[in-house]
Amino acid sequence: MDEKSLNIAIDTLGGDNGFVTVVKGAVTGVNENPDVKVFLAGPEKELRSELSQYEYDKNRIVVVNATEEITTHEHPVEAVRTKKDSSMVVALSLVKDGTCDAFISSGNSGAILAGGQFVVGRAKGVKRTPLAHMLPTSKEPCLLLDCGANVDVKPEVLVQFAQMGSLYMEHVVGKDKPTVAIVNIGTEEEKGNALVKATIPLLKECKDINFIGCIESREIPNGKADVVVAEGFVGNTIIKLYEGLSKMLLKEIKGAMMSSFSSKLGAVLIKKSLKNTLSRFNARNAGGAPLLGLKGLVVKIHGNSKEDEVISAIRQCKEFIDKDVSGKIIAGLNDKAEDE
Repeated sequence: MDEKSLNIAIDTLGGDNGFVTVVKGAVTGVNENPDVKVFLAGPEKELRSELSQYEYDKNRIVVVNATEEITTHEHPVEAVRTKKDSSMVVALSLVKDGTCDAFISSGNSGAILAGGQFVVGRAKGVKRTPLAHMLPTSKEPCLLLDCGANVDVKPEVLVQFAQMGSLYMEHVVGKDKPTVAIVNIGTEEEKGNALVKATIPLLKECKDINFIGCIESREIPNGKADVVVAEGFVGNTIIKLYEGLSKMLLKEIKGAMMSSFSSKLGAVLIKKSLKNTLSRFNARNAGGAPLLGLKGLVVKIHGNSKEDEVISAIRQCKEFIDKDVSGKIIAGLNDKAEDE
């Protein structure tokens, strides 16, 4: 590994917008971050042809040839196991062998999760690896996990998700004693399915988290908790509703502002303030969702990610690596395990 740079492997295939968007984001990313080096995994000839159109430090973008692509319609585990020369597996292998510090992909979500566990590997003491995503709220952002990596889990796994989320908020966001809540259909402990009911007592007994009880989905946007815990099916449903509702509201607001002369005049007057407010709800500024609990950093970005999201993910990886977030989370989990 290059001692003078932070090395990031990027899967250039599998996303909705093709490798051109990824290349643009990578070039801007290295131009903005002089201590970052990017390894682009994909079809070498096509990638070099696209790169020839940009100005950048040639020593800080490396093309790694990969002849296969994992598509969104393939079975995740089978694809990772059989397509060893896919851009995803090749990029993940760069993290596994220590060439790179982090991995970014907008490809098949299931394959990224499978590849993260099978290629990079789970860290010692980690039961399951959750996808974690920062959500905007009326207060400060909160962390939702799991966002879709594990749809069937045991109560003790959700407790570990709560521990990981707390450590993440402490070391990434700088939040002292972050509050933790579990998603439920009501705030009363007697409500919920068997998993939630079995998990609540364990969360209450966990001394190293600041558990405040159950949270209904409608309270998440109000910033009721810093860390919101759910199994992957529920978490994925929440985040997709969040994203869809945000897009719908933004479209409706823009339509209302352009509906008449007076509304257009008002829009001019509030444009700056409105832009600042809406920017907090723009997923392209937030980076991707890290898969926590692995031996290396794996970040999943949206399948329809554009250049801005690739750039944000590069910044996000740089922050994670600089702060040794993965190392601190694993160390924290192991310390807690020894105390039990």
